Amino acid sequence: MMGAHHAACGAAAWVALTTNIHLDLSAAAEKLAFLPASMDIGFGLFDVSPVSIITGALVTAGAAMLPDADHHNATIAHSLPPLSNVMCAGIGKVSGGHRHGTHSIVGIVVFVLVAFLAGLWTFDLEGFGTIYPGAGILSVLLVAFAAKALKIIPDRMRKSPWAVGLSVGAFITFFAPQEQNWFPIAMGIGVIIHILGDMMTTEGCNLAWPFAIKPPKTIRNLPVIKQCWHSNGYMTIPVLGHAGSVREWLLLVPIGAYAIFGVGSTLVGMGQSGLTELVALASGG
Repeated sequence: MMGAHHAACGAAAWVALTTNIHLDLSAAAEKLAFLPASMDIGFGLFDVSPVSIITGALVTAGAAMLPDADHHNATIAHSLPPLSNVMCAGIGKVSGGHRHGTHSIVGIVVFVLVAFLAGLWTFDLEGFGTIYPGAGILSVLLVAFAAKALKIIPDRMRKSPWAVGLSVGAFITFFAPQEQNWFPIAMGIGVIIHILGDMMTTEGCNLAWPFAIKPPKTIRNLPVIKQCWHSNGYMTIPVLGHAGSVREWLLLVPIGAYAIFGVGSTLVGMGQSGLTELVALASGG
């Protein structure tokens, strides 16, 4: 799956799990009988603040790029040069190359553990209360990954990813969401979404790395088994075909639109809430 699509899926997954947006479709339903009068979008499984929805979407989008840190020439390798180049080269060597360790259950556990440990690093600062430097530092990388993959920043502006990443990282350091374990959860969702996306292409992933569970010879050549369980132990459900296929685009365009809609709706809600408070203060004055 293409890098931008990984990032969009990560953001959309976070929005879906943390929001439940009610849409009033009564006006449209009067003209189109097949439409319901209203519908809810999102599962709302995690009760988080509006700030958590936005910061979590950015972090999850970046985390959904993280498994590709095993490739020295991946999109994210060029997101924060020279740090990202060195980091990706090192991760590639440790994980055994592209689509090996970082695309496995072991990789998921390691990434979530790193995020969990980073979230434990807190500091009480007078005037701000508890700040989260560990989550902030990791967020610099993750947000820059997302910005690079989603082409928010043109390639000619090489220094801008640092500015964007450092700005959001600083914001998360001082104003990180207070919900318990939001950071490792966002990391885990992003990494899992990436691996699932790659497993939907023909190449697949070896979830059992560093081991290779190969299909038995007796069933290896059966049509479905041969397509979904490769002789090298990689597994796939290739509904999207090759990475970048038309099917992938048809799936990811609405997913990306949903992520934008969810974040945009949250921002609008925050703006309306702030305006209401200002009006109330003015009236009270």
